[in-house]
Formats: sequence, C-alpha cells, structure tokens
Amino acid sequence: MSELPLDAYYDLTQIGEVAVSPSGDRVAVTATEYDQAADEAVTSLFVVPTDGSRDPHRLTSASGASAPAWGPDGDRLAFLAARDRDIERRVGWRDRDEAEEGGDADAEGDGADDAGEEEDADDAEEANEGDDPDDEPLESGDKEPKPQVWLFDLALGGDARQVTDRDEGVAGFDWSPDGDRLVIESRDPTDEESEYLDQVREEGGPIETTRLQHKVNGAGWTDDVTTYLFVVDLDDPDGDPRRLDDAYGGGAFQDVAGMDPAWGEDDRIAFTSCRLDRPDDTTVRDLYVVSADGGDAERLTDGDLTHGAPAWRPGGGGIATVASNPNDPPAPAAVYLTPDDSGDDGATSLTADLDRTVARGGEPEWVDGAVYVRIADESSTRLARVDPGDDGGAADPDPTVERVFEAQGRGRAMAGFDASAGGSTAVAVLSDPEAGSDLYAVDVDDLDAASDGRRAGDDAATDGRRANDDAATEPDSLRRLTRVNESLTDEFAMPTARRVEWESDGWTIDGVLYHGPDVEPEDGDHPLVVAIHGGPMSYDEPVFSFAHAALTSRGYLVLRPNYRGGTSRGREFAAELTGAWGTAEVDDIAAGVASLADRGWVDPDRVFGHGFSYGGIAQGFLVTREPDLFAAAAPEHGIYDLRSAFGTDDTHTWLETEFGLPWEDQEAYDAATAVLDAGNIETPLLVMAGGEDWRCPPSQSEQLYVAARKQGVDAELVVYPDEHHNVGDPDRAIHRLEKILDWYETHDPAVEDVDETDD
Repeated sequence: MSELPLDAYYDLTQIGEVAVSPSGDRVAVTATEYDQAADEAVTSLFVVPTDGSRDPHRLTSASGASAPAWGPDGDRLAFLAARDRDIERRVGWRDRDEAEEGGDADAEGDGADDAGEEEDADDAEEANEGDDPDDEPLESGDKEPKPQVWLFDLALGGDARQVTDRDEGVAGFDWSPDGDRLVIESRDPTDEESEYLDQVREEGGPIETTRLQHKVNGAGWTDDVTTYLFVVDLDDPDGDPRRLDDAYGGGAFQDVAGMDPAWGEDDRIAFTSCRLDRPDDTTVRDLYVVSADGGDAERLTDGDLTHGAPAWRPGGGGIATVASNPNDPPAPAAVYLTPDDSGDDGATSLTADLDRTVARGGEPEWVDGAVYVRIADESSTRLARVDPGDDGGAADPDPTVERVFEAQGRGRAMAGFDASAGGSTAVAVLSDPEAGSDLYAVDVDDLDAASDGRRAGDDAATDGRRANDDAATEPDSLRRLTRVNESLTDEFAMPTARRVEWESDGWTIDGVLYHGPDVEPEDGDHPLVVAIHGGPMSYDEPVFSFAHAALTSRGYLVLRPNYRGGTSRGREFAAELTGAWGTAEVDDIAAGVASLADRGWVDPDRVFGHGFSYGGIAQGFLVTREPDLFAAAAPEHGIYDLRSAFGTDDTHTWLETEFGLPWEDQEAYDAATAVLDAGNIETPLLVMAGGEDWRCPPSQSEQLYVAARKQGVDAELVVYPDEHHNVGDPDRAIHRLEKILDWYETHDPAVEDVDETDD
C-alpha cells in the first residue's frame, strides 16, 4: 500500500453548505478547494440538478461564497461573499447631486488661478487612469472587502450582482416571502465608534474596552458596535437599506452567533438576541419577532435558553428553534416550538423525551407539518422526524419523534441536510470513509419509508464488524449527485472503518477504528494513533478524512474513542465529565488502548497521542496521569492550566457554569489542571498552538511545553502566528501533518530498533 502524499491535500475538496431550490429540481452548494500557488483555501458556489443528470456547475469565479439561499421563485440565488465591489456600483457620476448643489458656492468663491486649474486638470487625468489614491468612493484601496449579499438571476444568466454595500459587511440575511426584499444583519457603528475602529484597524491604535466578553475566537477583540436588522428593497438597488431600530443583537457571542433573521409569511421577522441585564455574562439568546415595517420587537421566550436557527412553521402556528440550557451543559440541545405571539405560552421542547442532542449545525426543516432535523444518536449523526402533535398549532403539543432514513446506515455520517420548500426533495451530505463526502438526493417520501432489507450484517454495534454492515437497502430515489474527491479516492487507498467496543468503569464505551483496506487488525502488533475528539461535548463516527488516510497509509491503526463526557448517548453519559476534567475520559481512553492490545491488534509500546482542542486537553491529562500510555503525543490547541485560562480565553461563562469562579472554587480548578501534575511527564511532546487562538490561548501550550522541557523531556513547540482555534491555510494543514508524522517516527521504538540494528 503506497503512502498518501501530504501534498495531495491540495486535491482535497470539502463540501460546505447546501440549499435545495423551492421546487426541488436543483441544489446550491458551497465547496472549498485549495490553490497551491496562492496557498489559500478557495470557496466556490455550485449548482447541481437533483436528478443527477449533470455534474456540478461552478457559478462563482471569484473566491469566497457562503450562506446560499434561493428566492421564492427559484430563479434567483443569493449568497454572501467578500469580493471586490461590483462594477455597477463603481462606475458613473456618483456625486452628481452634491456637485449640482455646491456649484453656485464654488462660483462665488475666490476663483482659481492658472496654476490651480492646471493642477485640477492633472488630478482629473490621474483619476481617469485609476491612479488617484484619494478615489475611495470608487475603489476599495488596500482595505479588505467585507462580506456582502450577492445575487444570481439564473433565468437571465450572467454574473452575480452586488445587492448590499455595508461598510461593516453583512453577517446574515433572509428573503421576504414575496421575494422583493431581503432582511440583512449588519453592524452599524456611530460616528464615535467608527473613529475608534479606524484608529484600531488602520493606525494600530490601542484596544479600549469595558466589555466583559472582551474577545471572541475568530472575531478578535470585541467592541461596542451594535448589530441591527435592515430591510433591503431589491427593486431599488440605489436605495439605502431601512434599519429596524428595535431589531438589534447582543450577547457574549453575538459576533459569531449572529441574529439568525428569518422572514415569516405574515411579514414579521424572527431573530435572536440577548437583552438581559448582563448580556456578556451569559450565553442566553432569546427569540424575538418584529414587523418588517419597523416598530417594537416582541420577546417570545423567557430568558433561560440559548435559541438559534429559527424556522417559521408554514401556514402559521409557531417558530421552531434549536435551543440548549446554558446552566445545564450536559443537557441535550432540543427542538423547541414557540408560539409566534408573545401572549401565548412559551417555548415547548419537542424532543425532550428523546434524550439525544441535536447534532452540531443541525437546523429544523419544516416539511408537511413536521420538522426534520439531524440528531446525535449512539455515535452517529442521523435524521429524525419530529411531529409537533398539536394539530397545526390548535392543541397542546404531544410530540412524537421518529428516527428515519435507515438507508444511511452507521457506516457514514450525515454532515448536512436540506429539503425543498415544496416538500418533494431532500439533499444530504453523506461522508463515507472510503467513498468520500458527497451530495445525495432522495425523495422526501422515501425518508420515512420502512426498511425493506439490509446490507450484509445486521448488528450495528457488533464489535469487529465493518462500520457500514448495517445499512438498509437504499431506495430507488437515492441518487449520488457528486464525486468531488474522486481523483483522491481512485488513486489512493482510503481507510476502512469499523466500530469497536470495550468496558470501562461499568460502561460500554465505543469507538471507530480506521485501518488500511489491505490491513487486518487481527494480524496484530500494529502501531496505533489514538485520535481524541474535541468538545468534549462531541462524538466520533465513520467519516471521510484526509488525516486518517495519511496515517493509515503509513501503517497506523487510528482509534477514535467516544469517551464519557461526549454527546450522542444522552445526558447521563455527557454529565460524567462535567466539572471533572481529567477523570472519566482518561480511564475510557486508556481502557480502549488496553482492549486493543489484549486482542493482539496493536503493539502497546507503539501507541501515539493525537487530538485538537479538548483532544489536546485530554492528552495533557493522559501524559500526566497515564505516563506510560503513549510513546509520543501531539496535543494541539489545548488548555492545561484552567486558572490562567479564565479571562485570557473567551469561555469565562462556560468555565463558571462548570467549575465556578477560580477565586472561589480553587480546588475544582486545580483538579482540572494537568500542568500541576507535570512532574509525571515522561512522554515526548509535540505541542502545537495558534497565535491568535482565543478559545485555547497559545500561552497554555507554552506552559505545557516549558514544563516538559524543564524536566529534560523531549518536547517541541509549534505556534502558527495568525491562526485561530482552527487549522488555517493548506500549507499549515500539510506542515501540521508533517510535524506529527515526523514526531511519531522519531519516537517509535520499532524505528529506533531498526536504526540500532543498521548501525
């Protein structure tokens, strides 16, 4: 089996957001590719017919596209993009009115001498050549463009036209039901706030803040600028958007959460905001509605939950949201139905009895009076159908939840889902470890169809079976629409995945084991990489992954353990780690390694640590509390000193909920701090961080690194200067894998033994 070249990362395509047209005949999708020459990610917008008759058609030629949304007529497609200003907005005599109003005043002035006239003529000539640096109204100069709404008219053809031109950009939008207007959300600084922003952005001036939430990962230092909703008239492209003065945002994570505007059939707009007394000291987001004509906004919820992704019920009868309880972290996020009148009873959970959380990124989709939503269920992301059971809003809800689309199986993940407004067609993003991550269309009626057969194997959780051995027979309407990574999957061997189980502290723990397609774990003594998921409120399932393929093609088995503290198995399972970091996950991961070693599948001396975010945090605990487990470890973007993280990261609200305050609950913080046990470190550490990571600040990685080096343990620190809590440009992604693979090889006892024999 040949090794997957790391530079093949540039051939990777990652599917993002999907939006099915109202009639269901087309789906818009964003996809990220990688430009090797420019060393950057390029996200484009594509359209694909859902009957599978044609390959995806690339709509955007300029880089950048997100949030695709079809107009009600199905011929227009709007999206967000940070692109150079539209030519239509740059050409022409933009200051005609000002010139005509000021003409007489100029004539009554002192007049211009000949030299002045010559200078004016020279300036005009330079402006015509496009070289005038003062030509700001027409050119964006050195400033990076902000995201704006752009719109394709697919019936007319041609390039997208720019719809908005907000100085601070647009964070989100939605169509009006009649398609003649948009609601957008945009920051709207006062003159004083604009002056401060210019001072910081252009002059490198000091950061000045009085906000408790003084920074947010990915957004940087926060400020006091308010985000409002605006109404844009599509029939008046030169008109200014109309601000809805009482429709404004707020809250600790407003800069990244957004207001989620959603335009209802009765010409009211739903949105989320936090307007509590201390909005920076909570993650609560309430649901509001406001008339599209303006006026006072109505709060529909009670200030105790974090609501998001509002979706109006067609025909009226309420608004569905996904909401979680910020004061009860392990409680599953649920689908709620809120009456659209503030005089009615508040939000009601439709999925409370399910004891399963809505999957990350899951949004309610109304189809024929029911809600379809992706849920996390037994280490799988799958689809559920939620019937409110309220007779269209006329009765008290008696909801029922049904797991649907059995044809997905447990061998692939559902990474995205959308359904047409007409209720005929659904499109899912299915991620398969061997086949890739692609779009699949299916008739909505077949989502609910009972299984009429199964693929080989009929026990989804049987230890040692292939992960995809339990899928129901696929319906005839299921159509694969894309093969975006065909060049990779055809040329290089992608890993096979199987689900495995083991016992730990009275719990049955599961995980996903990846290995090369020609490798049989039972043959034994394989090197093992333990790849630990972040969160910890998350889970692992079989997915297509370049990193997995890079590891398995080099002979490693990769174990992704679903330790206690993760989601998908209910509140009790998630609560095992709440306020008790460094306990249950350490036991579960160590037990998983021991289980594979006892089976004779892996060499216990050749086990390596890997993981990002909480995956890095968990490695900090493992190397201090199970120092003999790993031959080497590579914790990335983690936290290792909880006290010093408080206030220097952006999670003070979460930490207080889980651990209290560090000056009041010192023991809780110390118990969850790996660096206090740094004297136990024997494992060689490759510690990696992002220089602008405000979720897990780089100072945390520095502490772990120095603690190891201080004791003479082999360690290396890698910091990517402008990286947030993510993996940035493609060269960083490749460099990261190179460093990790080199670190494992350097500290692999088998490699050392070979080197000594050669010597």
